[in-house]
Parts: sequence; structure tokens; C-alpha cells
Amino acid sequence: MILEQIVAAKKQEIRKLLSQLNRSQMEKEISALPPARNFQQALSDGNNVKLIAEIKHRSPTKGVLCKNFNHRRLAVIYRDHGAAAVSVLTDSPFFGGHLNYLPEVRQTIELPLLRKDFILDPLQVYQSRLFGADAILLIAALLKEEELSYLTNLARDCGLQTLVEVHTADELQWVLDLGINMIGINNRDLQSFQTDLAVTARLMELIKRPDITVVSESGIHSSQQMRFLQEQGVNAALVGEALVSSEDIPAKVRELVKGGGTVDGSVCTH
Repeated sequence: MILEQIVAAKKQEIRKLLSQLNRSQMEKEISALPPARNFQQALSDGNNVKLIAEIKHRSPTKGVLCKNFNHRRLAVIYRDHGAAAVSVLTDSPFFGGHLNYLPEVRQTIELPLLRKDFILDPLQVYQSRLFGADAILLIAALLKEEELSYLTNLARDCGLQTLVEVHTADELQWVLDLGINMIGINNRDLQSFQTDLAVTARLMELIKRPDITVVSESGIHSSQQMRFLQEQGVNAALVGEALVSSEDIPAKVRELVKGGGTVDGSVCTH
């Protein structure tokens, strides 16, 4: 399975990091950093579904999504056309990302940045903060309960917020029990890679706490779907593929932002 290959590669990458990085030095450097931008607040203001626009070069199932990929230019387009925050995919082998995209995008725009990767180890949390992330994605399906709790607390201590991704009711329940207040509902089954927005609708019924910020992820590509998410009470939608593969990226960003209820040269040419 693709997910198993990704996790195996990530664990190998982490082993290499452990031999290269000094945890105490990283902690010292983090203590000197200015505060991170408030990712959660950017998603929670108002009743509209905010757009988290993702910088994504390719996918393991579809290959290259954006032929003339330029992460800085994408970031500017996202900012200028109404995105509330930006997700930066940093996994290289499977998604064509790079850790250096984080500081480069941070220098380019002022929006809060989410590091999207397969984070399994504390060193990746330190690394995320040092390279300019404001929040990190943690995937419940890849972590034990104690691991998720530890990484979430560590991220907070480093000044990072966490978006915890779930796909099933069982995952959602134990994430809620941990007191997590920013939850991503992944509409994509991590085994089959099929998407269904009904997953968001179904899990939203189980979220009763008004203080929770909910992000719907995967399979979102139209203003109609954004309106559907608004009807479900979702705070934000994370969209990557539909943006970077569009013939007119600015227009697609505006369409999704407008669909969420907010307003009114493409980077890729196919």
C-alpha cells in the first residue's frame, strides 16, 4: 500500500535526522524565535468556510499536478485571491515537496503556514518551528494515543498549533477525548485513496463542542462543495490538487473562496 511505503520512507528519513540534529541546540534556537502566526484564528473568524490553499507539486497516485511549479508564486496567488492560510507540503519522495519551501514561503507572504507532512517524531516538530511553520498536521491513523498527546503538547511548547487529522468515528472520539481543539476530517480513505465528502458530514454530527475548529480535507474542488461544507458547519477547507492543477489558479481560488461565503497568469499551463 502507498501509505505503508510513505511511512517506511519517513521512518528512514527520521533515522537520518536523529544522527544529524542536536535536540538541545534546536530547543535553544526555538526559544529565541518570535511568536508564530495564529493559524487557528485565521480559520475561525466569521461564519464563512475559509480556504487553506495548499502548495503541492505532485501526488503519489496522479504524478505531477503542476508542470510549471513555483511555490513562491503560488503563495502570492493564494494570498492575493482570498486564501486564509497556506498549507506547504514538505514530503519530497512522494509529493515533490521540500522543507525549504517553508521559510521561502514565509518570506513571501504573511499568511499563517501549515506544515503538511507525515510527522512521527519530536525532531520533526522542532524542525517545523525552526523552518517557519505556524502549525503542523498530525495524522491520528499513524500515531498511538500517547504519541499524539506527546507531539501535540510538544508542539504547543514550541509555539506551534496542531491540526489533528481523523477519518473515522473511532479516531475522532479519542482525539476529542485528548482535548484537541483543531480537527481535520480527511474525506480520503488512506487505504483506497477514494474521497467522499459524506465523511465530513457524518463526523460533524459527532462534534458537539463549539470551541473546536474543523477543517475538511481532500476531494474539494467546487464552489458547490464549499457551500455544502458551510451547511455542515465546517470552519475551513484544505484544497491542493484542484488549485494547482487548474488552468486558471487565481480564478479557482476565487471560486472556492466565494463558495465558502466570503467574496464577490496561472502558475501552471497545461
